[in-house]
Amino acid sequence: MSQALEAPLRAGLQTLGLVLEDGQVAALLEYLGLIQKWTRVYNLTAVRDPQEMLTHHLLDSLAVIAPMRRQLAALGVGESLRVLDVGAGAGLPGVVLAICCPALTVHCVDTVAKKAAFVQQVAVSLRLPNLRGIHARVESLTDPYDLVCSRAFASLLDFTTWSAAALAPAGVWMAMKGKDPQAEIGALGADVGVFHVEPLQVPSLDADRCLVWMRRA
Repeated sequence: MSQALEAPLRAGLQTLGLVLEDGQVAALLEYLGLIQKWTRVYNLTAVRDPQEMLTHHLLDSLAVIAPMRRQLAALGVGESLRVLDVGAGAGLPGVVLAICCPALTVHCVDTVAKKAAFVQQVAVSLRLPNLRGIHARVESLTDPYDLVCSRAFASLLDFTTWSAAALAPAGVWMAMKGKDPQAEIGALGADVGVFHVEPLQVPSLDADRCLVWMRRA
């Protein structure tokens, strides 16, 4: 599978303006192979077609990296951050962040044990010391994280409410959303402020995507 997907993956990276080392590209392809292998047994994802996995999972998550780096630079912080990926499922975008940004420490939390176990297996298989899977409810986590992110997890209100105890005092939330989330933004309480919304372009995927950045008001 990996050979057939390497060319479209590299084309997607070029479109996104992302420069990765060959080892990182190989790790992304190996990760995709692991998702496919585990999904046969554990139903990690509803997407089964390898080409669809590439666009809907991998490129969708990779589209976040350049905007994330720009925003972190604008906030005056480097990439040596603690990141929590909430409702990570098969590790999207957490595993992708861990592969592409090795300075990040990425923890992926999910309430489903097999999904957290999968992320742990990915960390071992791909030798990613900066990646960890956690089986827990996010509300139970109180260790501080600089960046708390999610992808297609819950409403912005639920996401920020449930993960508030895990957000460092000066930390920020980053939520990947589909279509224009104005209604969800309007539903946020006075304690959360949105400071940036950025549309995302995912190569080979004709769908609305955006990134919503929030902090404590």
